[in-house]
Amino acid sequence: MKGVGYELGKELARRMGVPYEPVIYQTPKLLVEDTASGKWDISLIAQDPDREKNLNFTGVYLKIEHGYLVPSGSPIQTMRDVDRPGIRVGVPAGGRVIPPLKRTLKDAQIVEVGIPEAAELVKSGKVDVFAENKANLFAIADKLPGSRVLEGRFSVDKFALSLPKGREAGIAYVRKFIEDVKVEGLVKSAMERAGVRGAVKE
Repeated sequence: MKGVGYELGKELARRMGVPYEPVIYQTPKLLVEDTASGKWDISLIAQDPDREKNLNFTGVYLKIEHGYLVPSGSPIQTMRDVDRPGIRVGVPAGGRVIPPLKRTLKDAQIVEVGIPEAAELVKSGKVDVFAENKANLFAIADKLPGSRVLEGRFSVDKFALSLPKGREAGIAYVRKFIEDVKVEGLVKSAMERAGVRGAVKE
């Protein structure tokens, strides 16, 4: 396992002197629905007004463009070509990409799926396009020869750490942690090690 979120979680656990136990969810929706379960203590997820009803967030540590992936041979060449009747756009169930996509698309159909299914759904033609942050899109594209991540963006994912509401002492601690690791260059080095693509350059 690797990635910026994974490394930040590991570093946070190290500084707190506690075991690090990653808990993986197939979709953001499942993670948020599990907020009160006690199965996780801290999440690394994109900020969203709806999620703020149940979660307290730190400052943003990473911004990644939202975009589109199309399969090899797709007639879709630009972002403008996506919004047409009959075009099925796959998205991660409950993903942060959905609200801005609904504002962007008037004619295309949005289909919520699990991220692990994305490559197969695009390859099989069950969705014509997949919309997500570009870091995930490039990872999917690596599994699909000839597929393309279209130029441009329609919004941006803003990643932060979050805790369930009610843990005020905890959120104060992790908010300071995020600011510290940004100043120390740990976020930048984690991005470089993970080979993050699609990040917004500040």
